[in-house]
Amino acid sequence: MNRSSGILLPIFSLPSPYGIGTLGKSAYDFVDFLADAKQSYWQILPVGPTSLGNSPYTSYSTFAGNPFFIDLDMLVKDKLLKKSEINAVKWQVEDNRIDYDILGEKRLKLLRTAFERNDNYEEIAQFVNSNAWVKNYALYMALKDYFGGESWMDWEDEEIRLHHPLAVEQYSEKLKEEVDFYIFVQYLFYEQWTALKKYANEKAVKIIGDIPIYVALDSCDVWAEPENFFLDEKNVPKKVAGVPPDYFSEEGQLWGNPLYDWDFMKNDGYGWWIRRIDGAAKLYDVIRIDHFRAFESYWAVDIEEETAKNGEWIKGPGIDLVRTLTNWFYNIEFIAEDLGILTPEVNQLIDESGLPGMKVLEFAFDWQTPSSYLPHCYKENCVCYTGTHDNNTLAGWHKAADKKDIAFACEYLGLNSKEGFNFGVIRGGMSSVAKLFIAQMQDYLGLDESSRINTPGTVGDNWNWKLDRAKELNKSLSSKIAKITKMYGRC
Repeated sequence: MNRSSGILLPIFSLPSPYGIGTLGKSAYDFVDFLADAKQSYWQILPVGPTSLGNSPYTSYSTFAGNPFFIDLDMLVKDKLLKKSEINAVKWQVEDNRIDYDILGEKRLKLLRTAFERNDNYEEIAQFVNSNAWVKNYALYMALKDYFGGESWMDWEDEEIRLHHPLAVEQYSEKLKEEVDFYIFVQYLFYEQWTALKKYANEKAVKIIGDIPIYVALDSCDVWAEPENFFLDEKNVPKKVAGVPPDYFSEEGQLWGNPLYDWDFMKNDGYGWWIRRIDGAAKLYDVIRIDHFRAFESYWAVDIEEETAKNGEWIKGPGIDLVRTLTNWFYNIEFIAEDLGILTPEVNQLIDESGLPGMKVLEFAFDWQTPSSYLPHCYKENCVCYTGTHDNNTLAGWHKAADKKDIAFACEYLGLNSKEGFNFGVIRGGMSSVAKLFIAQMQDYLGLDESSRINTPGTVGDNWNWKLDRAKELNKSLSSKIAKITKMYGRC
């Protein structure tokens, strides 16, 4: 990874008249914006189909793409939809906010209409042959519909709940049309994604993708391959994932994901992880491994607990898994998300892996306690962020943080009113020795806390911000970003 920079903006946050960002024109326009701004990377969040809470870190599949990201105008060009059918829907109630209820009701209906008009059977068959995961995923989604949207844990038929082969065969035939629909949707997603990635790469823009450390309990991954997870004889989790009390939450974060059966995975040669990274490598140029510290040790909480306070640290697979993945995928770049509670053992794993870790400027300026996130502490092999999707925007942080912390940041970075707070902090990251610098798009736009992507430990108002107007991404801004990028040798 050469000295470079990029911008973090989720697909769902792209401007769109149809309620949510998609893989259509606004995505291509954003690639053009990045190229004009001399940015080498576009960092996004996981692109899987989301479940309860709409978090991209809680998906029905580690391989599938989000149906909401399929661009509808492209389906009009393919004569699968009519423009009038799209325009008949009121896609959002509030500006700059995604309404997932509307999307769930209206978007899938339009995709079903497209499915009924489709006659491209040969290419879809080729897609199925090249993506072994898609049949299980499509059946899983068809079964969820059949059982009223319930998680597989609550399906009435015990045989299919436990993924018995004969039941899988019977339901595959019984629900064939629904299975074919969900295969078709994935075909559309991957067709549009492949074209967008090709365009970005031709513009010298690489895509940084994010893989969550865990998968959702309500997912095809756990239902179809329960042997990879720490479950009882009924496939119910014995313990679940989370993190203890930290910067974000006094009670910790109880994620509820099933934990891996690392002994089984090791004996299997980490086959599931190899397939998972192989799938991600089709989507991304660089893979950010979320919650990397769990490879060293992870927080396990009894399933009966209501918070993450009462848990225990259990040793993870460590360098054995990391070496397996980096040796197998030697042509893929990785970033280790090493935030959170770091121990000497976690730091040793980072060092042994050789992967770049993360430094977050919003964590750096504690006026009372020296921080390793201060730029003068960086090693070259790291990625510097203004903030991640879990952090406030710079403008929001400036308003909410301890005034003494802000005063320390101003003094340390030599901020001035002419430059402005946001661009001063961005300059601090741009000028650091970190190989890669990433800023949230909101920080370049000067947006406040109302444009925050996620507040960890909370529910109800996350993952729903999007840019309302494409004109905010204008030539004046791209030129300003390009200037500072050139100044600090990142292009």
